[in-house]
Amino acid sequence: MTEPVLVFGSNLAGHHGKGAALWARQHRGAIYGQGTGLQGNSYAIPSKDAQLRTLPLAVIARYIDTFLAFARSRPDLTFQLTPIGCGLAGYRREQIEPMFASAPTNVLWPTEWR
Repeated sequence: MTEPVLVFGSNLAGHHGKGAALWARQHRGAIYGQGTGLQGNSYAIPSKDAQLRTLPLAVIARYIDTFLAFARSRPDLTFQLTPIGCGLAGYRREQIEPMFASAPTNVLWPTEWR
């Protein structure tokens, strides 16, 4: 069985230096310098800009929508969400979790959510 694609919060500069982003770089093929999308066995959703400032919720929502469309287009893959935006970006679960409400069944939720 293939490991799920790890979906982690990133920054637009792709500096995967802390938290789940660092783990994704060390263990799942996340590419330093690439802040969005599929990379190795991971998928980056930005929650910070290139200067490492937290992105507005509306901007994060657009990146989440892009991810959800990608997940729907790849039913052959399973995606494991991390609590995106709820660590270094400083948002609360209640602010981010609803953005994933339309997630397809191949997206696995973090144990901290739901």
